[in-house]
Amino acid sequence: MTENTQTPSSPNSELPTTYAPAEVEGKLYERWVERGYFEADAKSEKPPYAIVIPPPNVTGSLHLGHAFEHTLIDALTRRKRMQGYETLWQPGMDHAGIATQNVVERELAKEGKSRHDLGREAFVERVWQWKDESGGQISGQMRRLGDGVDWSRERFTMDEGLSEAVQTIFKKLYDDELIYRAERIINWCPRCLTAISDIEVEYQDDEGELVSIRYGEGDASIVVATTRAETMLGDTAVAVHPEDERYKHLVGTEIELPLTGRRIPVVADEHVDPEFGTGAVKVTPAHDPNDFEIGQRHNLPNLAVMDEHAIITAHGPFQGLDRLEARSAIVGALRAEGRIVAEKRPYTHSVGHCSRCKTTIEPRLSMQWWVKVGPLAKAAGDAVRNGEVKIHPQEMEKRYFDWVDNLHDWCISRQLWWGHRIPVWYGPNGEVVCVGPDEQPPTGEGWTQDTDVLDTWFSSGLWPFSTLGWPQRTESLEKFYPNAVLVTGYDILFFWVARMMMFGLYAMDGTPPFHTIALHGMVRDERGKKMSKSFGNVVNPLDWMDKYGSDAVRFTLARGANPGVDVPIGEDWVQASSKFANKIWNATRFAMMNGATIEGELPPVEQLSATDRWILSRLNETVAQVDAYYEDYQFSKLSEALYHFAWDEVFDWYVELSKTTFFAGGEQAKVSGRVLGEVIDVMLRLLHPVVPFVTETLWTTLTGGESLVIADWPKDSGFRDEAAEAEIASVQSVITEVRRFRKEQGLQDGQKVPARLELGATGLGAHEAAIRQLLRLQPEGDSFSATATLPVAGGTVALDLSGTIDVAAERKRLTKDLGAAEKEKQQAEAKLGNEAFIAKAPDNVVDKIKGRLAKAEADIARLQAQLDGLPAA
Repeated sequence: MTENTQTPSSPNSELPTTYAPAEVEGKLYERWVERGYFEADAKSEKPPYAIVIPPPNVTGSLHLGHAFEHTLIDALTRRKRMQGYETLWQPGMDHAGIATQNVVERELAKEGKSRHDLGREAFVERVWQWKDESGGQISGQMRRLGDGVDWSRERFTMDEGLSEAVQTIFKKLYDDELIYRAERIINWCPRCLTAISDIEVEYQDDEGELVSIRYGEGDASIVVATTRAETMLGDTAVAVHPEDERYKHLVGTEIELPLTGRRIPVVADEHVDPEFGTGAVKVTPAHDPNDFEIGQRHNLPNLAVMDEHAIITAHGPFQGLDRLEARSAIVGALRAEGRIVAEKRPYTHSVGHCSRCKTTIEPRLSMQWWVKVGPLAKAAGDAVRNGEVKIHPQEMEKRYFDWVDNLHDWCISRQLWWGHRIPVWYGPNGEVVCVGPDEQPPTGEGWTQDTDVLDTWFSSGLWPFSTLGWPQRTESLEKFYPNAVLVTGYDILFFWVARMMMFGLYAMDGTPPFHTIALHGMVRDERGKKMSKSFGNVVNPLDWMDKYGSDAVRFTLARGANPGVDVPIGEDWVQASSKFANKIWNATRFAMMNGATIEGELPPVEQLSATDRWILSRLNETVAQVDAYYEDYQFSKLSEALYHFAWDEVFDWYVELSKTTFFAGGEQAKVSGRVLGEVIDVMLRLLHPVVPFVTETLWTTLTGGESLVIADWPKDSGFRDEAAEAEIASVQSVITEVRRFRKEQGLQDGQKVPARLELGATGLGAHEAAIRQLLRLQPEGDSFSATATLPVAGGTVALDLSGTIDVAAERKRLTKDLGAAEKEKQQAEAKLGNEAFIAKAPDNVVDKIKGRLAKAEADIARLQAQLDGLPAA
């Protein structure tokens, strides 16, 4: 177990009769922070254990997803701290370029201004002001949850040190020709007015219109189909498959593009699927990524027909129209010319939307900065393949490889003012200069800095090492890099994890940023439905914390956390967890009132009762189980193990079985009191990482120790007592069987019944007093007459129910139940005796029938024994 060196306080001297989380949690957390329990010392000789927080957006507030993830990380780091590791949970926030700029621009709009009225420098100052005054409220909410982060190390992706890291790695990548500038198709948001990455595009099924349009005339015509008729103004070719006999005579010729008077070529390209639609596609290189590739292969011109607001800029009749307005107008004009061959509406198809503002994305040809990800992605894939980094659960590896093995170059420039400005200057004569953090930018007439900023994920990709002081080789970097594990949702495996892997391996000389990637699922409502404001099922975890306490929220989330699997959660479950916290409080308080203590060493085994030996054996087994589950990131299983050990085995069985000992007093009561103190001490230590507040309050009162945060984690001493476990299992069986019988008879829980226990032959005679106490069984007395006899654990319990039950009615009920059990047995035997059925039935079906037969036989034996035990009519 653990060595107890604290001086115990007087039992129950500081515990109120009821647990009030609101009166405990805030004060406890501030005490932990003030005493520096969560601060990590880079000079420590302890082995390191570091986890970075997935940095929440500075615009964000705590939601259930945050609470879920933070609970898991906090449990891991609290346990490792107790195990003697120098533990760092690194906090911080992301500057959230697009989201934050949108927030401040909305504030300006209320004043009748835009960012352009302020100018770039003043606007950025305004954003910093907003950040200082209104941003980062999630930090206070993290304290409410109990996050054991090192607040002294809190970082922000736009602070000076992290900005230096961003500029350093940009320069390094640029010099290594892994960053370049090129004109390509990007995902453009006409609302946010910036490029966004592929992973920031959300696809959903929208209802649109599929129109088939005839280009050209007669035998020299081709029909193409599109859902975006407005883009035809930018067509520069029609493409067909080289082997498509229908169009071979047209390849190399030109046809007229309707409405424009332009003639465009017909080209042959293997990208075209001859089996899809008409086998011909319109090619708009400036407004479609696939068309852009076709255009590159055939040297087609790139004709942009929309501006950044998705307003048409080409062909007079449609100039100035929004893309959707233009779509309708163009279809109408084509219809008037007889060019519409077919129309299908509504036509449901997958359409990309901006993940932030939900505006439909517009593919757009644009000059942007890119990361050449090929060698970086290969290194990130190899690190997992060769075992340097493990993904948990392992089945998630395939999703990771599918991503990194097929990764396209990453567009990293954003048309924003808030963010890390790209450190590139352009000269008056076409010069391009990338400037590192220790270099002076070029000056003089005509020199200007690139106006774009970097994708937010660029800076957060450096998070595991930039927060530790990189590019300087700091003590913290040497101590805590690489991190032990990354705990994050599978939904940002591509957003964030792959980028950290690429940058970590590149910047840190081939050392990955963490050894393990532990992926968890998404929090959903109690019906398994995604939480969404539009569904009306979003839950504010702070409301539940106010109502039930932070421990209850944390335990509910941990109890539902199976690796990589979504977590359904409802308020009923939080309420149940609140009852668990109250059970821990009340039962521990009762135990302390009745002699539970940690004073002195545990008594030798020979002084322990079978009940004492049983609970110590179960305690050690629970320690071993919990440790194994932690190492496998099985939070649900470890929570279940702790729940059932605490509630069932400690409080519902050990405490109850020991009451007669405690009430009797004497030396054995002192022995059991010491055992109970040991059990509760270790149990509270085991529970602490998941439910830190209630356990801290109880443990410091029980032990007089300073804090569970810095207490020792329990160890499995190896003590097991199979004989004691078997003996108590028999006792439990006796009690459970008689309780079930009492319930069947409709007896009240507190109703006393005379009984004769014949348990000597089973070795359970020593437990007769406890059994009688728990079952409300009185001594038999002189007038005892057995009206029911129950076979239990090799012995019998005879009960005198005269005056409490109607014997005739009971005989009738038992006879009816016995008939049903015999019928069930006959049916099962008939099926198992049918060779044709057995030959065809699956093994699991046969096993199920065998199980029914076994149960029926057991029921028959039990019911017959009860009938035999009833007095004659």
